[in-house]
Amino acid sequence: MSSEIHYPELTHAISQHLATLRADVPDVMQAFNDLGRAASRDGALDRKTKELIALALGVAARCDGCLGFHAQALVKLGASKTEVEEALAMAVYMGGGPSLMYSANALEAFEQFSAKTA
Repeated sequence: MSSEIHYPELTHAISQHLATLRADVPDVMQAFNDLGRAASRDGALDRKTKELIALALGVAARCDGCLGFHAQALVKLGASKTEVEEALAMAVYMGGGPSLMYSANALEAFEQFSAKTA
């Protein structure tokens, strides 16, 4: 599969634009970062499981940036392709055809970040 979206470039570009927001609305960005850290830390669910959930939610929301950032996190956390595919299967189950189409993008994002670390 070859996506028109290059997820490592997309996440880099988004990060650059977020730097402007961090400078212009630092309180909001700090609060969002704190929320993300609190929600994703290990607890009853480990961080990898939470990132798999986030990837599936990114599919549901059809958010390319979300797919990129959460696929990147999953690669760093050592998620397997099978784990990602099972999370995407749940997204498809809950979201039907549109989620199936977007799950292909999520898998592409995971494969692109995996290739960068290989």
